[in-house]
Amino acid sequence: MVVDELSRRAKAEAWKSKFGGDVTLCEIAGQRTVLLKPMEYMNVSGRAVQRVSAFYQVEPRELIVVHDEIDLEMGRLQVKFAGGHAGHNGVRSITQDLGTGDFVRLRCGVGKPAGAKGRVVGHVLGDFGKSEQEESKILIQEAADGVEEIMRVGPQLAMNKVNTRKTQAEA
Repeated sequence: MVVDELSRRAKAEAWKSKFGGDVTLCEIAGQRTVLLKPMEYMNVSGRAVQRVSAFYQVEPRELIVVHDEIDLEMGRLQVKFAGGHAGHNGVRSITQDLGTGDFVRLRCGVGKPAGAKGRVVGHVLGDFGKSEQEESKILIQEAADGVEEIMRVGPQLAMNKVNTRKTQAEA
């Protein structure tokens, strides 16, 4: 949803299905940008990232991976550079297929599901619930702003702004 918002804002070229995902080109923060939405299972999404990175000659350190994060409350954003996958199967796959975890992540807090641990898969793969609709719209807008900020000033400076932003519930 964040990548779709970035595409809309940048008036990106038409999406093309290739490399195991949907790909488009655009300009964000004055930089030619490749946007990718992997279309295979999350636990093999690294394949598409690796293929697109190789084709467009994008180094891992130049990647920004936007992903959901159940360990952050709904609406919280966090920029992180490098590190482990913290149990996120998509990030695990990207790390394995690139051979490194040295890429920027924009972690988008979706919170933990109420109840049993087994509900996590449905929580992260399903649509936002009715009670989350308004907050999810804000999250998507602010995450797109976060990507633009990373591209404008780099991940280190973006961390200072994005990671300290208050969620709607805290404001």
